[in-house]
Amino acid sequence: MNILFTICGRAGSKGFKNKNLKMMRDIPLVYYTLAVIKEYKEHHEEDTITIALNTDSDDLVKQVKNQNLLHVDIIKRKNELAGDTVPKGEVVRDTFLSYKEENFDVVVDLDITSPIRTLEDLENILTVYNTGNYDVVFSVVDSRRSPYFNMVENKDNGFYKKVCSSNYYARQQVPKTYELNASLYAYRPKFLVKKLDKNLLDNNCGISLMKDYLVLDIDSERDFILMQHLHDFFCKEEGGLNKIYNVAKAFALS
Repeated sequence: MNILFTICGRAGSKGFKNKNLKMMRDIPLVYYTLAVIKEYKEHHEEDTITIALNTDSDDLVKQVKNQNLLHVDIIKRKNELAGDTVPKGEVVRDTFLSYKEENFDVVVDLDITSPIRTLEDLENILTVYNTGNYDVVFSVVDSRRSPYFNMVENKDNGFYKKVCSSNYYARQQVPKTYELNASLYAYRPKFLVKKLDKNLLDNNCGISLMKDYLVLDIDSERDFILMQHLHDFFCKEEGGLNKIYNVAKAFALS
């Protein structure tokens, strides 16, 4: 396969300042992403790998350039794509379109702030991608709540009701649902050629199930502290995560 790996991180953040530049357990967050890609490259020598960082952050560029284990192309983030309401898919699309002469088989985006993942997770999403004619495949975890049973929203005159109307009375009865964990996305190139004119989830989507590491979205310093504790715990439990941690340390020392 000819694979484009994209890493997208803009400067600043309203919810959590400079979250893409944070050090998790004394290692830059972005190195965990690079570590997974490096592991994939070493285990799949038959594939052609291109890595691109799309950013408007000079500091993030400096972190990536300070390592010498992987070559990463730098794509300057366009001003119109630097706002906090711009869908990430548009940034991935812009990165892909910058490689006009390349014929990629898949574009895989790895989120910097969702670093708790393994080589197996990356391999799994590509396996799912290759088994169906999906526009995009994204990583998910089993949902802890159900919109049919115990999730509510304000619908009528200040009263709260279930998100999805249903007559289920037990959790075991409800349809299986999943939560996006914003870790991995695999896009079909022909899908990215056209402008993304609707919500990503309104297209032909597939899912790749990951283990739920209880990680919150990193929107605050507290979220980030919790993620570090969880990462430390799970690394002691799982060899795959610990392997990525050790490779990330190698990036920091390179």
